[in-house]
Amino acid sequence: MKNIPSFLPCFLSLAMLFFFFGASAQSGLRTVQLPGHATLHFVSPEPIQYVDISTKHLQGDLPIKNVLRLRVRDSVPVFEEAVITIAGEKFMAQFRVVKGDGTAPAQVCIEPVDMKPLDISGIGLSQNQLRRIALDLISRRPSGAVERAGAFSLKGKVNSIYAFDDYIFLDLSYRNKTNLRYAVEDLRFKIDDQKVTKASNVQSLELKPVFTLLQVPAFEKSYRNIIVLKKMSFPGNKVLHIELSEQQPSGRTLSLGISYQEILHADPLPN
Repeated sequence: MKNIPSFLPCFLSLAMLFFFFGASAQSGLRTVQLPGHATLHFVSPEPIQYVDISTKHLQGDLPIKNVLRLRVRDSVPVFEEAVITIAGEKFMAQFRVVKGDGTAPAQVCIEPVDMKPLDISGIGLSQNQLRRIALDLISRRPSGAVERAGAFSLKGKVNSIYAFDDYIFLDLSYRNKTNLRYAVEDLRFKIDDQKVTKASNVQSLELKPVFTLLQVPAFEKSYRNIIVLKKMSFPGNKVLHIELSEQQPSGRTLSLGISYQEILHADPLPN
């Protein structure tokens, strides 16, 4: 793409350059220096969904969901430049990576100025958007309880249920009234029959949260969290069970039940 015929109209040349990501120096991309043969890390504010590297001279991987690790392949004697495309849940960013020396920074944070918004229908809210809403909700003082339960000197509450877009936000809190530290084994969400006996063989539908605000392995006295589920519907003879279980050998378990009517009457959050 560097040898574009001069007789082509200027606007066509620019369109082709943008489409094929060529002629990086003319496209206004942020230039980043690769620190010699060291590793360069791109840190994204959102989980990375897609990466494109314009040359085989570089190799990259995602050691964690929001970090792209990049370096020159061992078999490449000389690296000149490349264009790196990174897409998150709601943005795309491109960088011109050029050869640098050992003094170049080994970490690049993707800033808002680097991002082009992606309008992908049906993708829903990004993890950052869910986090912002959840942080706002947990900063509010609980005003009551939709549901309560207690066992083994452990008390649980569904403080509030909120609805936003295609999501249900559950404000949960637990109180440990013993002097024994509660080590969390799991927090599960299942749709079951309202009345279940230990001897009954029933099918339950387990729901996986799309977002959990806090990862709490254990708590001494109190625990509060915001859990986000996709909107769901279920028959009136079913209930959404929220089951908190403790690690063995103690194994205390507490279950909270939410009816579909309570979900239907969730408090709306403003757009």
